[in-house]
Amino acid sequence: MKSDLIKKGPEKAPHRSLLKAIGLTDEEIKRPMVGVINAANEIIPGHINLDRVAAAVKAGVRMAGGTPIEFPSIGICDGISMNHIGMKYSLASRELIADSVEVMAIAHAFDALVAVTGCDKITPGMLMALIRLDIPAIIVNGGPMLPGRLRDKSLDLIDVFEAVGKFKTGSLDEAGLIELENAACPGCGSCAGMFTANSMGCLCEALGIALPGNGTIPAVHSDRLRLATESGMAVMHLLKKNIKPSDIINSKSLENALTVDMALGCSTNTVLHALAIAAEAGLKVDLNTVDAASSKTPNLCRIRPGGVHYLSDLHEAGGVHAVMKELSKANLLNTGVMTVTGKKLSENLKTAQVKDYEVIRPIGKPHTKTGGLTVLWGNLAPDGAVVKSSAVAPAMYKHSGPARVFDSEEVAYKAILGGKIKPGDVVVIRYEGPRGGPGMREMLSPTSAVIGMGLGEKVSLITDGRFSGGTRGAAIGHISPEAAAGGPIALIREGDTVSFDIPKKRISLEISDAELKKRAATFKPPKLKITTGYMRRYAEAVQSSNLGAVLKPVTED
Repeated sequence: MKSDLIKKGPEKAPHRSLLKAIGLTDEEIKRPMVGVINAANEIIPGHINLDRVAAAVKAGVRMAGGTPIEFPSIGICDGISMNHIGMKYSLASRELIADSVEVMAIAHAFDALVAVTGCDKITPGMLMALIRLDIPAIIVNGGPMLPGRLRDKSLDLIDVFEAVGKFKTGSLDEAGLIELENAACPGCGSCAGMFTANSMGCLCEALGIALPGNGTIPAVHSDRLRLATESGMAVMHLLKKNIKPSDIINSKSLENALTVDMALGCSTNTVLHALAIAAEAGLKVDLNTVDAASSKTPNLCRIRPGGVHYLSDLHEAGGVHAVMKELSKANLLNTGVMTVTGKKLSENLKTAQVKDYEVIRPIGKPHTKTGGLTVLWGNLAPDGAVVKSSAVAPAMYKHSGPARVFDSEEVAYKAILGGKIKPGDVVVIRYEGPRGGPGMREMLSPTSAVIGMGLGEKVSLITDGRFSGGTRGAAIGHISPEAAAGGPIALIREGDTVSFDIPKKRISLEISDAELKKRAATFKPPKLKITTGYMRRYAEAVQSSNLGAVLKPVTED
C-alpha cells in the first residue's frame, strides 16, 4: 500500500504518532487510507450539501474496510461570479484544484481517492488530478438542483438572468423580477438544466469514472446519499483489484464521453474540459475529434436551456445510462471499456432502460442527426470556435450582419441593456480569451440580456471568451486564436460584416485576405489586464482554448 510510506515500520513511529493525534486507532492506521476530497463550502448551492455526501462516502469506505480521511478543495460559483472580475478566476481555478489535490494526495500517501464534487470547474479539476495521480479513484457529484416553480411554470437560474433584460425593456416590473428571484432556485444542487456542472456530472458517468446515476439523481433525493455510500464501497473494490483511472480513461472511453455529450446537448465548456482531460491522460484529442463526434451522433435530448426538460426529468426518464443504452443500439459506443463498477460498460447497460421517450428520443427519431455542439471554422476562427447548436433557434442557424465591436464584456453588456444593439447585429466581445481576459469569462449576462430583450432570433454574439452552459441563442465562443494573441477577432472593425453558417460549420469575416493581412501587420499585443497574483501567472502560462486552455507544459532542460 502507498500509505505504508507514512505508517509501516519502526522508523514511521513519528508519522503514526501524528495520525494518532487526529484520533486514529492502530486498527484504522493498518487499513488502506482513502482520501475523501470534499469541495463543500457555504457559498455554492451545488456544494452546500456536500458534507452529507462526504459523510456517506466515508461510511461506505469504512463498511468496505478502509479508513477515510477528508480534506478540502476550493470552489467557485459561476453564477455568483458572473459579470464581474470574479468570473476571470473561474476557469483558472480548475488548474489550482488539480494541483492542490495532487499535492495533498502525494504528501499524505493516500492509497485511493474519492472526489466529492459539484460545480463547474471543480469536477474537471478533480478529474485531471485523479488522472495525474493514477491511484484507484472515483468521482461522486452532489447532484442537480430541482427546478423552481412559480404558479404553473418551472424555473431555473437562467430565467432570472433573462428577466433582467425583460426588466430593462419594461416587459417585467420590479415586483415580477423579485418574484422570479425568490422562486427560481429552490434549494441545494447544481443549477437545474444541462449547464456545465451537470454536463460534467453526466460525462463522468459516460467516462466510467462515476457510478450510474451520478449525473442526474437530484441533490435532495436519498438516492444521492446511497450513491455516495456505494461510491465509498466501490473505491475499496477498485483498490482491491488495482483498477486505476488509466484503466478506465482512455481514447475509447473519452470517445464515449464525447458521444454522450453530443446526444445530451451539453455545455460548450465540456469541450474545454474534454481537451484538458485528454491532455492530462496523454491522449490525442482536438477540435477535429470533437467535430467527428458531433457529425456521427444524433442529438437525443433537449434539456434546458436547449429545451423544456430539466435534469430531474432526465433522471426520471432513465438517466445517462438510458441515453447510452439508446446510443448502443446504433453501435455508437465502445461498450468493452472498464468502469468504476468493476465491470465493463456492456454489463452496466444491461439494466438501463428509457422510461420516457419524450425526454430521451429513440435513436431512430432524434431531434437532429448531428450532435448538440458544433465546431465552426473559417478565416475568423482558423483554429476553431464552438457553439451549442441545440440551443440555437433554427432562424439563426445562418446569419450575416454588421459587427458591433466591444473590447470587454462590461462594455458590451451596458450597450445591450442600453438598447444600442439592433436586430441583425453581430455582437463581438473580444480580449476575453484565456490570456486576454485573463481567464476566458463566461458571457451569460450578455446572452441572457439579448434573450430577455426579445432579440434572441435577431442578434448573434461571438467571443474569444466562453459561454455558460445556460446560454441559449446564436452564441459562438472559444474563437481561436484569441484577440490577445493577434487572432483575426482582434482585427474586426465596427461595421464589418460577419457571417456564419452552423450546418456548414463556417464562420467568416467578410473582408479580403489582403485587407486581413494589412490589419494584422499593424496589430500590437495589449498589456495584461491583471498584473499581480495568480491571474498574472496564469495569463503568462495558459494556452489557447482550442488546446483546452491548459497551462504550458514544463519543458526539460
